[in-house]
Amino acid sequence: METVNKHQAEAWNGYEGTHWADHHARYDAVNSGFNPHLLDAAAIGPRDRVLDIGCGNGQVTRLAAERAHLGAATGVDLSAPMLARARNLAEREGVGNVRFEQGDAQLYPFPDGGFDVAISRFGVMFFADPVAAFGNVRRALAADGGRAAFVVMAPPEESDLGTVLAALPALPRPAIGHDGPLSLADPGRAAAILGDAGFRAVTNRRVEAEQVWGRDAADAAAFLAGWGPIRYNYGESDELVATLTGALRPFERDGAVRLRTTAGLITARR
Repeated sequence: METVNKHQAEAWNGYEGTHWADHHARYDAVNSGFNPHLLDAAAIGPRDRVLDIGCGNGQVTRLAAERAHLGAATGVDLSAPMLARARNLAEREGVGNVRFEQGDAQLYPFPDGGFDVAISRFGVMFFADPVAAFGNVRRALAADGGRAAFVVMAPPEESDLGTVLAALPALPRPAIGHDGPLSLADPGRAAAILGDAGFRAVTNRRVEAEQVWGRDAADAAAFLAGWGPIRYNYGESDELVATLTGALRPFERDGAVRLRTTAGLITARR
């Protein structure tokens, strides 16, 4: 696999990717509330060819394939553990018009104009060179009607997760770098990047969804403590889990821990 994003490739083929693959159902419970926003914005038709960037365990790819039931969906990701899980789940669910490829979207040799729509649920924030990466994705879209829809992280302070994380010690340097999870959180920067990549008619609006993190505060805290960014920045300790448990307890409702979360929904035309 050719990649320029060495750090991300190591993370998603190491602990981070394994944790997501092993807990795929839990991560989908966290993020699937954004699926309707993303798929409706993509306006996937029955014969469309769909490209899912940073597809992970493939839930969105499979849902896109169901909408494009006379077309097909292709998921691309850096993570071998998550792609193995995606293939297994697609086979188990009987989704036949889907395939998954390992690769760096910044360099991947997509066929020119080979897709009608590109989508991503929280998978396009980590490019080493975002302009080059989005330019490569744009090249893969059909000149006639090619379009894109991406869900990206918004600043944590806009969501309940920010309230939870505020209970933890402040980090010396926020993880917002040019290829970090918040790299597209600023709508102006996101629009400039996609514009420089050649996209037009770029829009960006806030959407909300409920994230389910666990059955109760203790269960959610144990899971959240294992999430890559938390584990990387704070290590592993009973004290960490206890702090998160206390911070999550106010969000226990209807048999689960439910956090209101805001994200950016970006759309663009080829």
